[in-house]
Order: sequence, then structure tokens, then C-alpha cells
Amino acid sequence: MKIVFMGTPEFSVPSLQQLHDSGHDIVGVYTQRPRPAGRGKKERQSPVHAKALSLGLEIRHPASLKSDDTQSEFSALNADIAVVVAYGLLLPPKILKAPRLGCLNIHASLLPRWRGAAPIHRAIMAGDAQTGISIMQMDKGLDTGPVLLMETAEIKSDDTTACLNDRLSVMGAKLIIRAIKNMSNLVVKKQSFDGITYAAKIDKSEARIDWSQTAEVVDRHIRGMSPYPGAWTIYEGERLKCLTSEVIVAQTDRLAAGQVLNDRLEIACADGAIRIKRLQKAGRSAQSADDFMRGATIKAGDQFE
Repeated sequence: MKIVFMGTPEFSVPSLQQLHDSGHDIVGVYTQRPRPAGRGKKERQSPVHAKALSLGLEIRHPASLKSDDTQSEFSALNADIAVVVAYGLLLPPKILKAPRLGCLNIHASLLPRWRGAAPIHRAIMAGDAQTGISIMQMDKGLDTGPVLLMETAEIKSDDTTACLNDRLSVMGAKLIIRAIKNMSNLVVKKQSFDGITYAAKIDKSEARIDWSQTAEVVDRHIRGMSPYPGAWTIYEGERLKCLTSEVIVAQTDRLAAGQVLNDRLEIACADGAIRIKRLQKAGRSAQSADDFMRGATIKAGDQFE
């Protein structure tokens, strides 16, 4: 196959690598342009950009795909198919129609559940027992196209967005190879109108922990927000990011929500409690709770806000 690959974050890299290793002719890689990052605000290439460079592939990073020139350049690649993995730009109708077999999207959910930008975060935060990968034929809607292949994955009780992202990334890479190899034999299924949910982009304003929620909800919030943007709370005027946690059995009837139970960083919620396992002070590296508490003065009865 002559393939155009379109992706940007680390999640997309295994799929690019698998397509390359499988002997397909990758005629172009589209990714988002380098952007200022870090304290020095130096321009940083996307993970897909860096991987494509290492593989010696042609890279393009237009600001949008709406111009006639950009669309003509895309069409001139004469691709059999485009593989799209968390690219980050809208594909206009002319782009969708340009490849001979259309555009396939690797989406990290069991469509039609969690259409949209943040399916992994939202699945964890909602308490879903499973998620997965859908290989979808793209159309003009938001993740509304028919599904060619689907594979499920368990969401474990200690999963963060980071570790679930890594597992689904590898799963998606394997599944797209299967889909392309067997395209002529696949049964294309329209998405159901039942069970549609939308995974809105994560906003930093959502990240603050609400200790008045149940322990399960708080735990899912922390794990779903990890590593980005990082769920946070306030202790004595200082912001603390909580990166991993677990629900614990504790008697909290007489405690206020957000109150510290002991020096193991167990915190009362609306019912029950959680234990913070990994956290980070502003401007510092992330630490385990044990390491953090060696230099902290947090004690039983203190309040997280």
C-alpha cells in the first residue's frame, strides 16, 4: 500500500513504526508543526515528526488542510490510503476523498462511546470497566464513520491515563496492520445510535480535586488526570499535584472531606478515603508518597482544599 500517515503525539508513534516495518510505502507523514516548549520556549518537534525523521520519511506540517494548494499537494501523493492517529487537525472533504481507499482512523475507544478528543481520560474518569481500539473509516462527522475492526481492553483499578494510553497505542498499531491486510474481507459496520458519548477535550479548569465527592470518584479523577494536566489540591496555600492513588477502607464518619487521616497521605472523601501514592510540588519532580513525606510536615487532622 501507498500510505499517507497523519499523527502527532507519542500515542501515534507505534503505528507509524509498525506500518514502516511492515513494508508499506509511506509516501508522506503529516504532523503538527514544531511549537515552543519548555522553559526556554525552544521549538520542539512532535514525537511523530522525530520518528519520521529517524525513518527517513518525507514530513509535512501545514497549519491547516483547508487551502487549495495544500489539498492539491496531498492529492498528488496518489495514496491508496491515509492512516490518521491523533493528528489534531480537521480533515476537509477533499482530503478525506483523496486516497483511493479513503482515510482510516485509529480511535482509542469502543465507538460510539467516547467520540472526541479525550477518550482515554474520560473512560477512566467515568469508571468504565473496559475500553479499546476502533479502526474507523473516516467521514465528515466527529468519529461517526463506520467501524472496520474493534478490540477491547480492560481498564485496571490502578490504571492512569498514561499507562492505559501506552497499552492502547500498541494495540492500535497491531490492529491497523490487520485492518489494512484484510480490508477486502472486513465487514464494515455502521455505528449504533445507542450509547453515544462525547469525550470533550480536557480543560485545566477541571483538574482541581473535589474532596466532597466519593472516594471512588476522587480516585478515578486523579488517575484520569495523570499525567496531564494533573489533578491538584491546595495544602497551606501551596498547590500539590496528585498523580496516582487508591481507594482504601477507612472510618471517616467524623472527618471533614479533604482531612488528612495519618502520615500515609490517606485523605477523607465524602464516603471512605483514598491514599495518594505519587504526587508533585510545583516546580519539583514527582515523588512517591513515602519519599514526599520524609521532607513534609503534613500530619493527621490537616486539611486539603
